[in-house]
Amino acid sequence: MTAQVEAVVFDYGGVLTTPMRGSIRAWQSAEGIDPSTFTNTLRAWLGRNAPRGTPLHRLETGELDTDEFDVLLAAELRTLDGGPVVAEGLLSRLFAGTEQEQASWQLVRDLKTAGVRVALLSNSWGNRYPREEIDALFDPVVISGEIGQRKPDAAIFELLLDKLGTAPGAAVLVDDAEPNILGAEAVGMRGILHADPATTRRALAALVPGLDPEPLPHRSDQ
Repeated sequence: MTAQVEAVVFDYGGVLTTPMRGSIRAWQSAEGIDPSTFTNTLRAWLGRNAPRGTPLHRLETGELDTDEFDVLLAAELRTLDGGPVVAEGLLSRLFAGTEQEQASWQLVRDLKTAGVRVALLSNSWGNRYPREEIDALFDPVVISGEIGQRKPDAAIFELLLDKLGTAPGAAVLVDDAEPNILGAEAVGMRGILHADPATTRRALAALVPGLDPEPLPHRSDQ
């Protein structure tokens, strides 16, 4: 028998925020970035075959600060006319177009009303988290750069489960990155690959008694 869901663990960027790809495309367009230079760098630093210890890995674990990372990333990028990219504030500009995804935040609140614990597990890219809101809703809050561990490594999931005091099979990870889902499943958790709030809500409603598969009208994204 499948264990009852006791806790749902949410990623931050791309799950509790609007998709990052939209912000990235807007940044590339505004600054004339050659998209291939960004895509190739992201693949080399974060792809399945990336070696351990890339600049992105070190940013996520807090070994690099954002200023240092901005310089390294800018050195790999070019504009469409072959020019350099300004390093100062690069990550901030890259994420400037993201906003809170209100339907996902409502889903978190509805899960709590249904009696399910909610936790946050995020790989930080120097994100400025709304800590007051997060700390009020999620317990525990695990940020990669604060603990020196990152998804999809088993150690960060094991730390999270220890903080939750929950068996792996009773916890579900909601994340928009498939490697993180696979990492969670490798330690026995269940995973939902997030595409949009409505699809994720329906998937969780199939697992959590008392969670409505559709948000109530007065809880819509107004």
